[in-house]
Amino acid sequence: MASSETYNSTGVEYYQISNFKFSNGITKDIKLAYKSLNPTSEKKALVCTCFAGIINTTLNFSTGALKDYHVIIIAMLGNGESSSPSNDPSFPADYSLRYQDCVNAQYILLTKHFEIKSLDVVVGFSMGGQQAYYWAVIHGSSPTPFVKNAVVICGSAKTSGHNYAFLEGPIAALTTSFDYDGGKYKANGVKPRQGLRAFGRAYAAWLTSPEWFRQELWRKVGAASLKDWLYPPEGKAGHEAWDPEDLVTLARMWQAGNIGDVGGNGDYREALKGIETRVLVMPSQTDQYFPPEDGENEVKFLKNGVFDPIPTVWGHIGGASANQEDVTWKDERIRKFLTDGK
Repeated sequence: MASSETYNSTGVEYYQISNFKFSNGITKDIKLAYKSLNPTSEKKALVCTCFAGIINTTLNFSTGALKDYHVIIIAMLGNGESSSPSNDPSFPADYSLRYQDCVNAQYILLTKHFEIKSLDVVVGFSMGGQQAYYWAVIHGSSPTPFVKNAVVICGSAKTSGHNYAFLEGPIAALTTSFDYDGGKYKANGVKPRQGLRAFGRAYAAWLTSPEWFRQELWRKVGAASLKDWLYPPEGKAGHEAWDPEDLVTLARMWQAGNIGDVGGNGDYREALKGIETRVLVMPSQTDQYFPPEDGENEVKFLKNGVFDPIPTVWGHIGGASANQEDVTWKDERIRKFLTDGK
């Protein structure tokens, strides 16, 4: 029913799942891309990927806070590595992919392939952080939670209205572009590069913070000027390499994020109250779409929640690997959180 295979020299492997049932009722065969690090360690950690993130660029803390853990990084469905519109012609094409689909598939991989009985920690940034919350609700609410700890970095239990509205901007920039052509671009097999570049420009102001722009910190990521940050050379824009349908599928899943769909009878606050898992809520102090106030409010409903915002001007990407000072800070706080929980 399932198997794994090594994918060239990157260390990424694939696990096949037969007759997987999506939350929209579709049943089909899927594959999950994953990477296994420190496999002989007894403690187990799952790291989830983020929006427009792939396995080998995901910050995984495997040489820091999780160096004594068997770390498994799993690409979420829709990201172009696991089953996605770009690599599976029969993938659900109505943008109905949901976080619970990702978690349910990941659970099968962990329990069937790795024969894991419990996870010591689930870690995720951004959409990965939202997956960590879903893990805590689906597998962290029983008397003996499958997930002992969850680390939510720049994520939320429910996508806010403001966050939803922000995402409409880059989605519209892509899907209304002349070369996207209402989806007709797929017939000629030519990627809508102008639409993808417009997607990136609509996204660019939101990734960091106003202070980041005041300090001209785009220079630290290789841009010589603000114009270079907004208009990188052809072929160099980050989102230009992505499949358009993968991006929209992920963005629509992000917009639909709400742990109330899998707990709390539809109320995300009640779902938070039911979580037995210890949860470290780690927003960026300057995040423009997962603001720290959301995380501070969520911790009020958690039985075992810790609120520890990242002191950074790097905005949302202060939760990723863009700035080494932020990486070091997060690593130390995650180490402390896991140590305190013993």
